[in-house]
Amino acid sequence: MSKLLKGMAAYKWYLFLAIIVIGVIIKGVLTYTQYQEFLASPLNIQADSVDYSVKSGASMRNIARDLTQMGLLEEPTFLVVRARMRELAQSIKVGEYTIKQGTSPDQLLDQMVKGKVKQYSLTLIEGWSFREVMAAINAHPQLRHTLIDKNNEQIMQAIGHEGVHPEGRFFPETYRFPKNTSDVEFLKRAYRHMQEFLSAAWKEKESGLPLKDDYQALILASIIEKETGQKSEYRQIAGVFTRRLKIGMRLQTDPTVIYGLGQTFNGNLTRKHLRQDTPYNTYTRKGLPPTPIAIPGAGAIKAALNPGTGKTLYFVSKGDGTHYFSRNLKEHNEAVIRYQLKGDRTKAFSSKPKVTP
Repeated sequence: MSKLLKGMAAYKWYLFLAIIVIGVIIKGVLTYTQYQEFLASPLNIQADSVDYSVKSGASMRNIARDLTQMGLLEEPTFLVVRARMRELAQSIKVGEYTIKQGTSPDQLLDQMVKGKVKQYSLTLIEGWSFREVMAAINAHPQLRHTLIDKNNEQIMQAIGHEGVHPEGRFFPETYRFPKNTSDVEFLKRAYRHMQEFLSAAWKEKESGLPLKDDYQALILASIIEKETGQKSEYRQIAGVFTRRLKIGMRLQTDPTVIYGLGQTFNGNLTRKHLRQDTPYNTYTRKGLPPTPIAIPGAGAIKAALNPGTGKTLYFVSKGDGTHYFSRNLKEHNEAVIRYQLKGDRTKAFSSKPKVTP
């Protein structure tokens, strides 16, 4: 009887163990099935996309927990396991990510490992002054601001170009960058782009130009940029200024005068302003001004280095955004009467022409 009882007890024990093993196997099969479904299914994103930031020092478990709290995952452990199985858990990049609807767990891991963070943009506009460039940078909410209280000299020192005048040095383009990019890094990138473009354009310049170096080309290009909004006129205007420089004729261009007046200019350019001597007044001084007056675009730079041919030495605004080009002063003055004075010759001696010798 005792042996029978012992046998029954052993049988129950083995049965209990068998049930446990079977339960573990069933649970394992179910878990594996759920894991495979997890891998094959997209994250639970109801909108077109959601943004999520991986913070510095965050572990894979922290990330999985955050995504679960956001409702994107049902089981955070699966993502942690997958990252470890693929040996990616230690390779996640810090940054802000846009996770699009339909993204699978593996695609999310790949995105984070490759650092494909959300990109923001800022466009530097052709013809902007450095003051306008910095105003746009300082106002951008996704840039990290370190230069707001710095003057021009301190800004150039911060980007590694101490002693360089900042005007015209930053290429106008749309720049894309991740959140918290510093203003210093942004400026370094735009400065480098301008230097690379200008250097390449200088190598393709026309021979015989009255320009000593690529910096003078940048100065001339900035004047061309400010003189017209019509890209089709760049080379014609460049031709006028190039011919004037060659014969020692003053450029007499309004934008340089306005730049020299600085913050005191109220928008109304007068004869008094034209007589007010500054380093930038090309009515009172020969040659190019000492620095650019704005950031020129690619078209203006190329025009400065490959100006249009011809014999024109004057141009005047036609009032529609374009200009009339003249070969001599008599023709130019007639154009001034026609386009600026609306044919009223009585005002011809009291009004200034656009460009005079």
